Amino acid sequence: MSRSKALQYYITVRLLLTPLMLWTITTIVFLLLRATPGDPADAILGNRATESAKEELRKQLGLDLPLWLQYLNYLGQLLRLDLGTSLTSQGQNVWDIIGQYFPATLELAIFSMSVALIVGIGVGTLSASRPGTIFDLGGQLFGIITYSLPMFWVGMLLQLIFAVQLGWFPNSNRFPPSIPTPTHITGLYTVDSLLAGNLTQFFAAIHHLALPSITLGVLLSGIFERIVRVNLKQTLQADYVEAARARGIPEGKILVSHALKNALIPVITVLGLTFASLLGGALLTEVTFSWPGLANRLYEAISLRDYPIVQGVLVFFAGIVVIASIIIDILNAYLTYSLG
Repeated sequence: MSRSKALQYYITVRLLLTPLMLWTITTIVFLLLRATPGDPADAILGNRATESAKEELRKQLGLDLPLWLQYLNYLGQLLRLDLGTSLTSQGQNVWDIIGQYFPATLELAIFSMSVALIVGIGVGTLSASRPGTIFDLGGQLFGIITYSLPMFWVGMLLQLIFAVQLGWFPNSNRFPPSIPTPTHITGLYTVDSLLAGNLTQFFAAIHHLALPSITLGVLLSGIFERIVRVNLKQTLQADYVEAARARGIPEGKILVSHALKNALIPVITVLGLTFASLLGGALLTEVTFSWPGLANRLYEAISLRDYPIVQGVLVFFAGIVVIASIIIDILNAYLTYSLG
């Protein structure tokens, strides 16, 4: 089989497996949500409501149906791309909730991933280019510490130091109440403020983004640091690098033009997995920093036992992760076949 046909076969199989992956995830979400203790009727009506009122509400919501019938109705809705309506937000459509809260999560994710890549690649490159020195040891310690520290603890600690004690950053929220929010175009405050040419709004948005995105980004950067450090050390010992040194090419140019770009190829593979970690970390980050994003809204829905929101948001996140993983896998396969 030729390389082009092998690549086409891999892409086809990967795409055909996508519906199976999404079905598995949605089924697990449905079953786990109903296996956990709690009753949506209690969350909506409260504990003082009569049992007859609760039964009537369960009937209206379809929660009195057998589990298998609820599951079939749920799959039927998903096939129509209908995520349902909220049980606690006055019947608000789940898609509308996603459209309202997801831009904040996306903005936080973009800035956090940027911080993770810049810090991780920078520290990993510095560590690998100076083996056996204090920079190498420091890079190893940085990767271990950032990978193992719990996000919520680091977030609260940084809040206490930089927001409460020093007052350098806001303690919560996405935008200062004293300034009008940017006109909604994309939902990303930094982008919308730049499109409107309002630098005051732009810097206000950056000021609120800084602490949560740096916290999440630095903790995720350890993944990239370890990959870059290991692969760059191996690349710097490759024959073509030694040949470049023999030709008298400066060490800095060898590092940037020859070794680093090849050492960064495995980073692409990890991006998909890191993106999943980013969404998981976004939940803890948003709750810790009171960031009004979709992950924080998901946390509230879980507390209120709002099945449609929890199911819809998790399926939405799962779809993003699956699509991102497919893109990364296809890109990585293409690079592997083209360079192989």
